[in-house]
Amino acid sequence: MAGILFVVSGPSGVGKSTIRKEVIRKCPGLKYSISCTTRPPREGEIDGVDYLFVDLPTFEKMKQQGEFLEWAKVHGNYYGTPRKPIEEWLKKGEDVILEIDVQGAKQVKKNFEGGVFIFIAPPSLKTLEERLKRRNTDREDEILLRMTNARIEMQCISDYDYLVVNDQLEEAVNKLLAIIIAERCRIRKSHPSGGEKGNDSHR
Repeated sequence: MAGILFVVSGPSGVGKSTIRKEVIRKCPGLKYSISCTTRPPREGEIDGVDYLFVDLPTFEKMKQQGEFLEWAKVHGNYYGTPRKPIEEWLKKGEDVILEIDVQGAKQVKKNFEGGVFIFIAPPSLKTLEERLKRRNTDREDEILLRMTNARIEMQCISDYDYLVVNDQLEEAVNKLLAIIIAERCRIRKSHPSGGEKGNDSHR
């Protein structure tokens, strides 16, 4: 039996990475697909753990060779999800969690049958803006752009299978864990099959 692909996405700053890390810690056997990016590492990020940091020529070569399940240009930097490890894990019957932006999730949904799509939302846009300011990694104009994108991305909630509001971290983590458990118990009649398409978007 093929594994399940869990696609977690939502606005920038909503807490996707924090939730995902806690879920992986509490859910043995769940594989995490690490994305490639051309942007510089942020403070505390580790190459091969948080992202695979590559230069632009390497990214372009991977893109041309069809190595990405999805890719996007975000604020001048590129992000992409390597296809091969995901396909190999799923064929072995292992479940995979993927943390990507909303536009990337649209690509995966179009190209990859059988995924489970979870939208992580903030309790309010005001709370999201406060979180973006607290993480102290973006200029004011970048925060304004991320908030503009967030308003657009929130309109895509109906395209997802599940909604998790990240008000309290522990509660959000437990909800995502419950979704994973429920999907593992479901009698599934479809198997994943992939494709690849790129898109310029905002992550």
